Amino acid sequence: MPEASTNPIIYLITGGETDAATTPESEEFARLVALARAAAGAGVSIVQLREKRLRPRVLYELAARSAAALTGSATRLLVNDRADIARAAGADGVHLAATSPEVGAVRRAFGEDFLIGVSTHTLEEARAARDGGADFAVFGPVFDTPSKRAYGTPAGLEKLRAAAHALAPFPVLAVGGVARDNFTAALAAGARGVAAIRLFAEADGLSAVVREITGANF
Repeated sequence: MPEASTNPIIYLITGGETDAATTPESEEFARLVALARAAAGAGVSIVQLREKRLRPRVLYELAARSAAALTGSATRLLVNDRADIARAAGADGVHLAATSPEVGAVRRAFGEDFLIGVSTHTLEEARAARDGGADFAVFGPVFDTPSKRAYGTPAGLEKLRAAAHALAPFPVLAVGGVARDNFTAALAAGARGVAAIRLFAEADGLSAVVREITGANF
């Protein structure tokens, strides 16, 4: 995890707009590297490259260039699902989903210094992530968000609170519909930080959003 701090963990997730036609010369590729660089300057804790449709070679190039952009900063870089590409590209670790390899297997293969985050939707899943050797769990969706409506009703703040308190001091981060008008509620419920795509999508406004979160009273 990032160095111990009383500040919330701020977890930027990229939007996944790239596809198999994207190359290192593409505008979207350059925008993602620039976003990683802006994240470092703004004090974002972790950047997750959630570009699921990229060809493996291009994902490697994106991870390598993003890792280079973060050199000298405290911002950590994770690659969605592909621990092998993360390690080869010099990223800090991997973010695992329900369909990814089991946490314990990744930990055994890549070692104790490899940062592992896991997407979870219930207290039981978050506990399994912790017990399997993950460094943190992302829990949600906490709030309503269009991208997750197909999966049913959001978990809500009470389930977030239950997971965060049951597993403390293991870090549980809130995800799903996190925005400027509700992130304080997630932190007040016990979340160790917040993860989002849209909230952190614009490089130009990133510093202001980070300052707002780190300066919040909850």
